[in-house]
Amino acid sequence: MSDTPTPVLSLVDVRKSYNIGSPNEVEILHGINLTVQERDFSALVGPSGSGKSTLLNIIGLLDQPTSGELYILGQPTREMEDEARTALRGHTIGFVFQFHHLIQAFTALENVLMPLMIKGGKPKQEFVERAKGLLDEVGLGSHVNKRPDELSGGQQQRVAIARALITRPALLLADEPTGNLDTKTAAEIFALFRKFNQQFGCAVLLVTHDARLSTTCDRTITLVDGQTV
Repeated sequence: MSDTPTPVLSLVDVRKSYNIGSPNEVEILHGINLTVQERDFSALVGPSGSGKSTLLNIIGLLDQPTSGELYILGQPTREMEDEARTALRGHTIGFVFQFHHLIQAFTALENVLMPLMIKGGKPKQEFVERAKGLLDEVGLGSHVNKRPDELSGGQQQRVAIARALITRPALLLADEPTGNLDTKTAAEIFALFRKFNQQFGCAVLLVTHDARLSTTCDRTITLVDGQTV
């Protein structure tokens, strides 16, 4: 019996096509094979139009491959029902985007708690304390009751990172998370990803155009014309 741990993420010959069956059919991803283990800290890089967004949507269970299989913690997902897919995404994957998508009417604390509130209504006190702890970890312990328009861009992205981690995900996906930030703030945000990768053991997959950030990742996955190279 093997002691090899189950990968957090595994893609086997994943292909994605659009306009299937029409004269305009086009294949965007051409047989992607990729494995991400617990505690991996990886960058996904590639030129515009290489298929990064399509691949990230598939990995994040926001879209399905046309063929091939995507495994999350050993579970095949391509034939999953929508409800099961949503549940799996909700408790195993955290998302951080270039645009933080915070709810303006909510405080920082309420925004962090949002993934749990969607799943179960009013959060238990233990989750409120977890959210406060995460905000403290990202340097916003004194800003829990502030709304997004009272925070800087970098502070809002810190809230988004705390929100992504509230469910203790096995995989943290970040799509150009420093794209709108100045160099100093970008470096600070990147350091937070590294900190939580080491602290919680979650795998991190970071899409970035910033070579200064990607070169400091443990691994770089390069996508060109829908294929890893």
